[in-house]
Amino acid sequence: MRALQSERRGAARGRAKSIVVFVHGYGADGADLLGLADPLAPHLPDTAFYAPDAPEPCAGNPMGRQWFPIPWLDGSSEEAARQGLLAAASDLNGFLDGLLAEEGLPPAALALVGFSQGAMMSLHIAPRRAVALAGVVAISGRLLQPEVLEEEAVVKPPVLLVHGDQDPVVPFQDMSLAGNALLAAGFETYGHVMQGTGHGIAPDGLGVTLQFLKERLPG
Repeated sequence: MRALQSERRGAARGRAKSIVVFVHGYGADGADLLGLADPLAPHLPDTAFYAPDAPEPCAGNPMGRQWFPIPWLDGSSEEAARQGLLAAASDLNGFLDGLLAEEGLPPAALALVGFSQGAMMSLHIAPRRAVALAGVVAISGRLLQPEVLEEEAVVKPPVLLVHGDQDPVVPFQDMSLAGNALLAAGFETYGHVMQGTGHGIAPDGLGVTLQFLKERLPG
């Protein structure tokens, strides 16, 4: 298991009642999303915010990081992508377990907010953890291997899917594919369409994310 590095913002150490972990996209790093803590923190004053860097340098962008390779972007094999996903899932789960121990909080006090490849990671690990997290926000991502979700899901945390209807990177229809699979598997699932938005996070998407987190995190 590889150790993931992250800065921390929000509630003072020892005083946090909840945790939000931002999971960044392909070719970015934790700093790319940690800035979202600034507009969220005033509304979630008891929350600690983290945004770990993915474990590998990005093959498609040497200045950034990746959770796993993407064959159609970097020429890697499907097997390399599969093995990369499994390794990164172990890394991210280890990071989350360490945070919960460090902050002295239960899994129900932690939510994931993933963007793009980070949304894929979040939707992959959350159902397979031993104890359910408070919730998952998946922005501009997709559900990997939807056909095995129902069989492999150990827990079913609530999920919010957010996607721009003009996304040129991860097709907008992937939102419906994920939502249908989650609902069929018995997940409490919500969706929000960012009208006219490409591959990014519009203000209305962030607002819906905040409301979802406020309703599910303690504190």
